[in-house]
Amino acid sequence: MISYYDPKQHPEDKDLGTPAVRLNHQQSLPQVTLEIDGCEVTVEEGTSVMRAAALNNINIPKLCASDNLEAFGSCRLCAVEIQGMKGMPASCTTPVREGMQVTTQNKKIAKLRRNIMELYISDHPLDCLTCPSNGDCELQDMAGAVGLRDVRYGFSGENHLDAKGDDSNPYFHFDPSKCIVCSRCVRACEEVQGTFALTLDGRGFDSKVSTGADNNFLSSDCVSCGACVQACPTSTLMEKSVIEQGQPEHSVLTTCAYCGVGCSFKAEMKGTEVIRMVPYKGGEANRGHSCVKGRFAFGYANHKDRITSPMIRDSIDQPWREVSWQEAITFAADKLKNIQQKFGQDSIGGITSSRCTNEETYLVQKLIRAAFGNNNTDTCARVCHSPTGFGLKATLGESAGTQTFDSVMDADVVMVIGANPTDAHPVFGSLLKKRLRQGAGLIIADPRRIDLGISPHVKLDHHLALRPGTNVAFINAMAYVVVEEGLEDQSFIDERCQQENYQKWREFISDSRHSPENTAAITGIPAEELRAAARLYARAKNAAIYYGLGVTEHSQGSSMVMGIANLALLTGNIGRDGVGVNPLRGQNNVQGSCDMGSFPHELPGYQHVSKDELRTKFEQNWGVEIDPEPGLRIPNMFDAAIDGSFKGLYCQGEDIAQSDPNTQHVQLALSSLECLIVQDIFLNETAKFAHVFLPGASFLEKDGTFTNAERRINRVRQVMPPLSGKADWQVTMALSEALGYPMTYQHPSEIMDEIAQLTPTFTGVSYDKLEQLGSIQWPCNEQAPGGTPIMHRESFPIGKATFAVTEYVATEEKANRKFPLLLTTGRILSQYNVGAQTRRTDNQMWHDSDVLEIHPDDAQERGINEGDWLGIKSRAGDTVLKAQISDRMQPGVVYTTFHHPESGANVVTTDNSDWATNCPEYKVTAVQVEKVTSPSKWQERNKQFSKRQQAHLVAAKAPAAKTS
Repeated sequence: MISYYDPKQHPEDKDLGTPAVRLNHQQSLPQVTLEIDGCEVTVEEGTSVMRAAALNNINIPKLCASDNLEAFGSCRLCAVEIQGMKGMPASCTTPVREGMQVTTQNKKIAKLRRNIMELYISDHPLDCLTCPSNGDCELQDMAGAVGLRDVRYGFSGENHLDAKGDDSNPYFHFDPSKCIVCSRCVRACEEVQGTFALTLDGRGFDSKVSTGADNNFLSSDCVSCGACVQACPTSTLMEKSVIEQGQPEHSVLTTCAYCGVGCSFKAEMKGTEVIRMVPYKGGEANRGHSCVKGRFAFGYANHKDRITSPMIRDSIDQPWREVSWQEAITFAADKLKNIQQKFGQDSIGGITSSRCTNEETYLVQKLIRAAFGNNNTDTCARVCHSPTGFGLKATLGESAGTQTFDSVMDADVVMVIGANPTDAHPVFGSLLKKRLRQGAGLIIADPRRIDLGISPHVKLDHHLALRPGTNVAFINAMAYVVVEEGLEDQSFIDERCQQENYQKWREFISDSRHSPENTAAITGIPAEELRAAARLYARAKNAAIYYGLGVTEHSQGSSMVMGIANLALLTGNIGRDGVGVNPLRGQNNVQGSCDMGSFPHELPGYQHVSKDELRTKFEQNWGVEIDPEPGLRIPNMFDAAIDGSFKGLYCQGEDIAQSDPNTQHVQLALSSLECLIVQDIFLNETAKFAHVFLPGASFLEKDGTFTNAERRINRVRQVMPPLSGKADWQVTMALSEALGYPMTYQHPSEIMDEIAQLTPTFTGVSYDKLEQLGSIQWPCNEQAPGGTPIMHRESFPIGKATFAVTEYVATEEKANRKFPLLLTTGRILSQYNVGAQTRRTDNQMWHDSDVLEIHPDDAQERGINEGDWLGIKSRAGDTVLKAQISDRMQPGVVYTTFHHPESGANVVTTDNSDWATNCPEYKVTAVQVEKVTSPSKWQERNKQFSKRQQAHLVAAKAPAAKTS
């Protein structure tokens, strides 16, 4: 069933003019009463006259004003009369006053507005009927609103109608002949996105929007977030999809399936075809903003590479056979049952997906526990944020971040550790930059210089360029300074923390070996620089920590998460707006996949499988006994497959052959399986080793929920029917029934109802409530029926918070004579994760291959020039990438991304992992780099293997190969 977006149900999407106060919504302002057109109106002090009128359904014409931009007052179309004031002030820039009397419409005002509009139209093309924005143009709307019927000035004088357009951006067109120089695009780029890629050149009649230095959009600083396109009131900036396909006729409200920000979008449609994705202003995670991926990179959903028919084969050396759903499910079930008869109950398992919905993920882990009869379930969160769950559960009592994204607007100091928000979480990155431009302090702890730290519009207080692998030494030194200099929040500690535990930790941290002077040789951070950063953080009224995979993907990832929590507790930066411990989750539903019980030791809601009273609750609901012993983690599955005791795997929506470390080890494990079932939308690297391929559904074909990095549960609504004929949850149900455990859900809402029954933090969650509230942040239960935006305000789930002793243990991955450089990895803005989606869009124009960033000193020492082919060798393997010489790196450290399978970035990463969770140590790999002239042996082998698998796929498409 498709739910259509109804604007009547979403009044928050209405443009109400420029608000005076945004995001710092906790601030309560005095009320002001005034009169508008004879009606008494009461609004907050500081509200503009325009917004006050709009809030009371009095619409004032406007062109330069928008509710997400600061008031500008350039178009003068919103002029009003105010008793006692001279002239006709712009209502967008005029704040309300007590007793003010405003007139928004009379003959004098109407004449002024028509004259203004007439000047605009006189310099505008006469192509309204053929204009791509016809029916969706504010200029047309305002001309009608002011009653303009004739243009007296003609079009023969000086004008801009011959201005040359810019078609360089793959997603939108710029037509300056239609520009009214309202500057909304320029202001959106500055105020909303924070990139400052656009400017107004010239003065008076010669004013024009420019990308600077006569660059086009593609070669400028533009990051294609779409804010300028969305802000434009004419068709000056217009999506190419609308130009080519016309205006959409209906829309569906849904949630983006890229990063963990969880942006809300209106999928604007013609029938079942997506014309454009428009960020939804009522979305509390993004508030109408977007990035290049969510805004434009949705074309993969209909890409020619989509596989929409089930396929089977007995061996990976055989061609695929397209079959019916029934035959594929029966084939898969028989394979799994035969394996268990031969090798035992624990010889099969499954991997859930962070790209799938909560409901789909819940069903997969239920399938494994109830139909497989074991706990061999794991998720990709194992290889990214499992230390977050472990570390925050141990210290704060809950396995999730503490704040809303909006909370950053109340932060006085922000510390970003091992994260690159502008590339990996760009919508939050824009919000963070906005707060930094307002004056918040910034500390960055990262081996590499990230965009946030080199932006000319952001003041960086401290860049702590620590060496890869030394995080725990760094965070201990920060805490040491706070304790040594008496900067702790003793009242918070006394009231909210376990005292015996705290005293033990304090004795540990006070040891001089943790001092900045003694850790400088380990971390590479000068002692005075670290002390200054610690003081800045500790002395701030509100200090917030945001961290990413540069914290978790280490052998001491869990220790580092606990160390971050220690520092926040020590300074009292927990439990209110503007503070907190905030993991920036990588994929769209990493938080949800963890919440839904995807780990082998935990049932949904982080309830340990070994606890009888918790397990019994699930057994009674599911009607089956559950194994009390935790199952295999992903690395254990690989090892057991190679050993011969693990033979069957159901992998939904994860490309473990590309994303997991030590690729050759993973490939060996996958090729050792007797049955690999892959459910995905493309034949990915993992599917090349599969015996059963079950077509998956893109997010546009899904109905359910995602949970973002701020614990926000958002509805995902089906935009178009599944191309394969089945939704993912229906496929899992069919496999479960074939294995002898029927599931009888009729709609994903019923699955959520079951989740709410069994999961304490979800007991108040339902689709009805989500429709009513828009989104909900768990915990949502009797104690918090509307959800919990900020956690731990008054108490912790464990009563009082726990300080954890975090001893620094050096990683085994050390630079030496054989491997003198340290490789670290990360993401880039235009691509997403393993690139399966974004590589099949025009995002390829910005990043069509992975490269190796190397410092100029290291390049010079090896005779390396820009663009050279470089062989990268570690103790796990070797690959070849092109060189990019960059001073973002510190000497001795190299960096790459992992978005392209042929790059083989994870061929060189090792199977070192976190001591508590087995999260791989992607961020520290000792390597040697040298110039080469040909690909690595692994790349050549993998290329040939991929060619054979592609041939097998082509054979499956041949009519004679189809069995039904």
